[in-house]
Amino acid sequence: MSRQMHAFENKEALSRATCLAFIALARQTIEERGLFRVALSGGSTPQQLYEMLAETSLPWDRIHWFWGDERCVPHDHADSNYRMVREALLDPIGAADDTVFPVPVDVDDPAATAQRYEATLREQFAGQDAPQWDLALQGMGDDAHTASLFPETQAINETDRWFVENWVPKFDAHRFTLTAPAINSARNIWFLVSGVNKRKALDSVWNGPSQPAQVPSQLICPDHEGLVWWITHDVLT
Repeated sequence: MSRQMHAFENKEALSRATCLAFIALARQTIEERGLFRVALSGGSTPQQLYEMLAETSLPWDRIHWFWGDERCVPHDHADSNYRMVREALLDPIGAADDTVFPVPVDVDDPAATAQRYEATLREQFAGQDAPQWDLALQGMGDDAHTASLFPETQAINETDRWFVENWVPKFDAHRFTLTAPAINSARNIWFLVSGVNKRKALDSVWNGPSQPAQVPSQLICPDHEGLVWWITHDVLT
């Protein structure tokens, strides 16, 4: 399968192009299916995209927002992915409560948190073997993790669940994450990758041996042409 990639001079150019593509895909999907369901990513690159989207016009009542991963912190915490998305996008567009599906974080019971969110996903995607997102936005860390699928963590091996709690030793903390099958089920998967510190990780994902336990982003390999990489030049050169 050939690799689809778009390269940009800097993060702003990447975010602007992704914003335009998001708008086009959302409008097309809403016209065809009536609803556009997105799994969101955290991180600085997606944040700029969200801020740009907030300045556009879309049928927001037809877009449903979910989270691909979350930190084990309250929603008002500075590290919360929900808080970042709410401040960058959801509050500015006045997103209705019934279109927003945040992870119900209980910092004292990570397992119950993950089970509740998986139940929400299974309700929203009733009758499906996996949550077939219209778009799953992905970032990638300099350790080649994506969502909260970190190297040498248990969630990497999960194939039955859609959403799990994941203990990450290097943070001494739990994270919450979609599993690889629940990401690969998306009709469209967009990796947004910027920064010279990601260069080695990207090379490992693309050109290294298959070792997803050490290079989790290799797990994202859908059996269709919907995977697209949006990358800044400094990651490639």
